[in-house]
Amino acid sequence: MNTSKKIHRLVLSAVIAALYVAVTLTQEMIFPTSATMAVQFRVSEALTVLSLFTPAAIPGLTVGCLIANFSVLGALPTDIFLGSLASLLACMFMYRLRNVTVKGFPFVSLLMPALFNGIIIGAEIEVFFIEGPFNFFSFLIQAGLVALGELVVLYTLGAALVKVIGKKHIGKYLNGV
Repeated sequence: MNTSKKIHRLVLSAVIAALYVAVTLTQEMIFPTSATMAVQFRVSEALTVLSLFTPAAIPGLTVGCLIANFSVLGALPTDIFLGSLASLLACMFMYRLRNVTVKGFPFVSLLMPALFNGIIIGAEIEVFFIEGPFNFFSFLIQAGLVALGELVVLYTLGAALVKVIGKKHIGKYLNGV
């Protein structure tokens, strides 16, 4: 990869990170705790669909999540790390599965944020926020609630973003980065 392309990819990653942070913090200002509750509808998670179009989105979204989680008051150090890890894994798998489609729609890829955030953040909630010993049934509830919020965002806003990027041929530009 030539230097110009590396710089372009780095800049695109930084723009995606900044966009993720800006959307998350704006949502938190307008609707406090809506992006940080157990059933969170973090609008910025719709941006994970950018992983379908460019590998530059993977570090961008991971860093964006890290900064957003760090910026939210009351975020535990574990949430800063584990939330970013969940984003990293979700985006990596979304990128890998981008060509697995159902009637041209990346249905399987859009499940990845729900899967990884559900498991990782669900376990975090169970371990750090629920008193008493680890309870597998309670973990399933926590994981399900987190996954539900992800699914709603990804299959509404995320799906719309995939369609817009596809129709406007922006994906071809992003794919070259």
